[in-house]
Amino acid sequence: MDGEGMERRQLEYFVAIVEYGGFTAAAKALHVAQPSLSRAIGKLEHELGVTLFHRVGRHAVLSAAGEALAGRARLVLRDLDALRAAAGAIGDGAAGRVDVAATSSSGLEPVTNVIAELAERHPGVMVSTSAAVSAAEVIAMVAQGRCEVGVCGSAERPSGRGLVTHHLRDEEFLLVVPPGTLDVPGPSVSPEVLRGMRFVVTKPATAVRALFDRLAATVGDLTIAAEAGDRSVVLPMVLKGIGAGLMPDGWTDLAVRAGADVYRFDPPERLPQWLVHRQGPVTAATRAFIDTTLDARS
Repeated sequence: MDGEGMERRQLEYFVAIVEYGGFTAAAKALHVAQPSLSRAIGKLEHELGVTLFHRVGRHAVLSAAGEALAGRARLVLRDLDALRAAAGAIGDGAAGRVDVAATSSSGLEPVTNVIAELAERHPGVMVSTSAAVSAAEVIAMVAQGRCEVGVCGSAERPSGRGLVTHHLRDEEFLLVVPPGTLDVPGPSVSPEVLRGMRFVVTKPATAVRALFDRLAATVGDLTIAAEAGDRSVVLPMVLKGIGAGLMPDGWTDLAVRAGADVYRFDPPERLPQWLVHRQGPVTAATRAFIDTTLDARS
């Protein structure tokens, strides 16, 4: 194998050790012998003149140099894949895998609809989604090369060196309660209706929690009945009567089908939703995802 090919393999091995948490797990995932993996990393460390891993007993812990290299290695591998895919896609339809980071609400809308549209337009494209707690985590996953594309809600336009952002839409936050909880004349409620209510909330750093904290500060007398680390359990907890919930509009269909009552706020509570990706070449699969997402903007 030539030097360039060997360099790529070394980076792939290095990233795999980081992602899988050790040499043994990485060797198993890559289907290579562990001694071959160790030799490749040793050669990479020799060429770079740094120690990438500290061996602590049977474990490998990233050194400071290893931590600095990890993000750059992912980006280099992404760029190499993009260049190869661009060259191979001439005259062919988009195909391959695209890794997408998304917060839970963005995973429902628009990512789910984009995946459905991609299945029609580009059946050769496979989307792999990674869940993120916050917009900041989505941005970090894209900037570090862990994912090629990110979708998230953020009051401020996401920014970062080498990042491109597109405004998709303004998602709307809704009040979700067990059926028959409120006696109101229409589909909308004012924030004052929340006074005295108990809520199931997500943990800090999420957009939904930020909205709850703001309402609690302005309306007053809002109580946290339960705090959920996994946002997927908020709706079941609401339906059990534990408390009301605040949810982005991507959850509307699920909430209504589950039997909850859903109300808009008057005035509306909205949050801009963004598509984020890095500058430079992208794979044909990534370009298909980006284009399909932008075409679906509302």
